[in-house]
Amino acid sequence: MTSDITIDTGTSELLCVIRDRVAVITLNRPEVRNALSDNLTPALRKMIKACGENPDVGALLITGAGTAFCAGGNVKGMGAHRDQKKLDMSHDEKVADLQERQRLLTGALVAVRKPTIAALPGPAVGAGLAIAMACDLRIAAESAFVSTGYLRVGLSGDYGIAWLLTRLVGTSRARELMFTSDKVDAARCAAIGLVNRVVPDAKLQDEAFALAKSIAEGPTIALRYMKDNLDEALLFDFATARDHEAERLIRTTMTADHREAVQAFIEKRKAVFRGN
Repeated sequence: MTSDITIDTGTSELLCVIRDRVAVITLNRPEVRNALSDNLTPALRKMIKACGENPDVGALLITGAGTAFCAGGNVKGMGAHRDQKKLDMSHDEKVADLQERQRLLTGALVAVRKPTIAALPGPAVGAGLAIAMACDLRIAAESAFVSTGYLRVGLSGDYGIAWLLTRLVGTSRARELMFTSDKVDAARCAAIGLVNRVVPDAKLQDEAFALAKSIAEGPTIALRYMKDNLDEALLFDFATARDHEAERLIRTTMTADHREAVQAFIEKRKAVFRGN
């Protein structure tokens, strides 16, 4: 049985355990529905980078403690003016600061070359929804819901939410969800392609981990190239994307994992991938 490796995140507001090559990252502020904070958010940025670079991690699973995924920003704190340094910033400095924070959070999450999964035990709202959508896959509990949320606090959106939402559900639904801030239940999320799977609440963490584990056991190099191919499908014309796919496939034919997969197929056994 594989033992858990607990990673020090620097704060009790974020937990991280590596188990069976899966980095389970848990937002741990259940009393405020795991809203982002000045402690949680920097720790999350750090863990995304560290786990993305850790060769012992094959997949990242991000979830929330209790009955929520992430309620987004701390709305009560928005009017508290706690940080005098930020109050004293010029407009351009504030823009640059937010751009950098976004780059190191959802930007870094999208850039991770390993499969990433968000497990939603409950609401994912605002920036919390952006974090979930920045993952490759989303699995939701039946009682979960999502909302863009920005309309309700008089803001326009951040962390790439409009880009991510448009690519997941299309421009018409993305506009509807942004302009209304409606709560979208798990069943409708699945119907419009916002989440991949919906499972009973009690089974969420087990099923999400099982999915992450099965992917983490896969061939690391091939999975990385799959992500590159899938990302480029949104950026390039068919001929360019197809040519890049060919280049990457030839690279994977030269890996030990490919040779192991072929041998396992011949011997009618499960392949054991080593990541090379």
